[in-house]
Amino acid sequence: MAKTAIVVARKVDSKIFVLRGQRVILDRDLAELYGVQVRHLNQQAKRNAKRFPPAFRFQLSPHELKILRSQNVISSEGHGGARYLPYAFTEHGAIMAATVLNSECAIEMSVFVVLAFVRMRRAIAGNRHILTKLSELEHRLETHDSEIQALMDAIRELMSPSEPTRTRIGFEAPSEVSAKTLKARSVQSRKNSKLTAN
Repeated sequence: MAKTAIVVARKVDSKIFVLRGQRVILDRDLAELYGVQVRHLNQQAKRNAKRFPPAFRFQLSPHELKILRSQNVISSEGHGGARYLPYAFTEHGAIMAATVLNSECAIEMSVFVVLAFVRMRRAIAGNRHILTKLSELEHRLETHDSEIQALMDAIRELMSPSEPTRTRIGFEAPSEVSAKTLKARSVQSRKNSKLTAN
């Protein structure tokens, strides 16, 4: 591909974006690529309305326009921006616009526009594949995390076993309360034995 073709292809690629789930190009960008005024492009589309169903061309809503202005895709009204709601052309709408305009420049540029849409479609398809793989990997990691946590809990449990309950063997020293009780019993038993001896 010649250098000029590469430059043109990059220029076209930068003008395509996703809106309402479709890849589109705005009327002002398409008119610039085709070498016509935006007004002329939209007039031709209106005159040939049967060739531009809503699947080929649609007008942006005020909310969509606000979002695009906030992303600097469209200049604001105060800075010479459009005073109307712009139209968005899908891939098929861009091709149809080239046939309606019937200018040499439009026909030549329509090839680059179509190729740009095809490149974008391939890139999105490649991204879907990558996103699918990433979600599978995430799911596996989540499963592994719970299994590792269960293993760590089992290891902690084995490392700190509870004390077994068993009786001690051997002599156990009496506690103070037990000693006083024993002393009182021995005094009482001595008294009882003296009384019985008498």
